[in-house]
Amino acid sequence: MESPTPLRLKQARKAAGYTQQRIGIALGMEPNTASARMNQYEKGKHSPDYTTMKRIADELGVPVAFFYCEEEVLAELILELGKLNKSELEQKLKDLKSSEK
Repeated sequence: MESPTPLRLKQARKAAGYTQQRIGIALGMEPNTASARMNQYEKGKHSPDYTTMKRIADELGVPVAFFYCEEEVLAELILELGKLNKSELEQKLKDLKSSEK
């Protein structure tokens, strides 16, 4: 099975309005290699470790779980839920659990 990470990374980067070079530099990569390194992540040639992916997620303003989600609908839900604060998330979870009964 192919990893969803490269596609999700490209989606999140573009949605945030970043170029590959800009996100790489924001993460502390050397300017002359930032674009190439991010391109390798987006092509699936190399995979960032979890810590790097968490830093990318924080920079792009998305939950890190988004990058690992295989299903498109679930990925969109993760993005939307990531916009909520803790109390709003707790209420959503409570609502979901109560609707199961």
